[in-house]
Amino acid sequence: MSKEVLQAIKAICEEKHIPVESVLATIDQALAAAYRKDFGDKMQNLKVEFNPETMDIKVFDVKEVVEDQELDEEGNVVVEGEDDSKESDDDSKPAQGGSASGGKSDDDDKTKKDDDKDEKKEERDSSPPKADQDDGDTEEEEEERFNPKTQIMITEAKEIKKDVKIGEELVQELEVPGEFGRMAAQTAKQVIIQRLREAEREVVFNEYKDKEGELINGSIQRTEAGNVLVDIGQATAIMPPQEQVKGEHYAPGAQLRFYIKSVATTNRGPEVIVSRTDKELVRQLFIMEVPEIADQVVELKSIAREPGNRSKIAVYTEEENVDPVGSCVGQRGTRVQFIINELGGEKIDIIEWDENDIGFIKNALAPAKVVDVELDEENKTAIAKVSEDQFSLAIGKQGQNVRLASGLTGWKIDIKESKESGKEESEEEADEPTEDKPEDKVEEKESEPKEDKEDKPEKSNEKKDEVKDEKKENKKKKSDD
Repeated sequence: MSKEVLQAIKAICEEKHIPVESVLATIDQALAAAYRKDFGDKMQNLKVEFNPETMDIKVFDVKEVVEDQELDEEGNVVVEGEDDSKESDDDSKPAQGGSASGGKSDDDDKTKKDDDKDEKKEERDSSPPKADQDDGDTEEEEEERFNPKTQIMITEAKEIKKDVKIGEELVQELEVPGEFGRMAAQTAKQVIIQRLREAEREVVFNEYKDKEGELINGSIQRTEAGNVLVDIGQATAIMPPQEQVKGEHYAPGAQLRFYIKSVATTNRGPEVIVSRTDKELVRQLFIMEVPEIADQVVELKSIAREPGNRSKIAVYTEEENVDPVGSCVGQRGTRVQFIINELGGEKIDIIEWDENDIGFIKNALAPAKVVDVELDEENKTAIAKVSEDQFSLAIGKQGQNVRLASGLTGWKIDIKESKESGKEESEEEADEPTEDKPEDKVEEKESEPKEDKEDKPEKSNEKKDEVKDEKKENKKKKSDD
């Protein structure tokens, strides 16, 4: 029997991932409940020791030894001051007679009452706030309460054990009269089931509470009422609609990486909330993929993200021989491409962080080229001036580029066309004709040889005609001869 019990305990521990000590403590609590059900008393503070190897059960009643105290009918401790006040009230009642001396005593009582009122007013004025008084009263009440279930008075304790002292625990071993009944066994079963559930929930909560703010692998189970249920091992996490990426399909069985946003306890057990939209998901992916960031050689300063579309990150390093942007991109873009694939094709812009706000804003608006930046530090706004051909690029599709740049830098950025760039272009166009004069001359010089080349074939044709004419004349002369 003992082997079967030990095997059952080990099986529970492996299945529920619960330590053996908590399972044995659960069995002790269940046996204590069963003993109280059949043989015990409500005023006993029972503790049970169960040995699974020998199947022995020992039951103890444990109480703390306290001073002797007087109790009222309700079981509360009676304070000495209250008894004195009651006795003084009883003594004052017969003094209220109709004699002449009694009249004087009435006057004395009135003056005393007036003095008492004045003293009470002074005490109220000098007394601390009510909250402090309430705290003090509750502490005194807690100290004055006597709990017969967990406490025993010194005189009663010495009858059981002579050398016992105040503050010690008096342990009395109790006999187990016989076997437990059916109701006691049912009570023990319910206690074991309940305690094991609580222990399992506590283990799960402690495990995932330590992982809060980290990445975790999970597989999609199903979707219920808009929430995606994710299997993360020992628990089922919830991904609410606001933590889901629009356009991303969560098919059952799909393996994804999630960011553990929060872990809390509820009536149903620990609740783990995971996210695919949080910008910290991008940070954790870069920490996992880029060793320089994990080793804190490269620092990821800030992140701006529009989940499913595009993200911008700013990186910085104090090492002269390290390129922060290149280390994040990786050789032939392998590092950043891995992160893009994990995010479902979301584009990522990596820029270099600059201590100067103007330089940082210029870098944040990349790939657009910024001519100048004007800052309003009081309102935390910036005006970025760009050339006409860079205007739409700086704003981005539906204002995405400037929104991400604002989120990355912490400045509200407005994009405006630069007038100086337009003037410079117009001046260049005006200067072009004067600069092109020598080119025109060159073209004219080049055109002259072309005319000569065109004349040359005409001259050659004339020579050919002359030769033909000479040949004809020679033939005629020969014929005449």
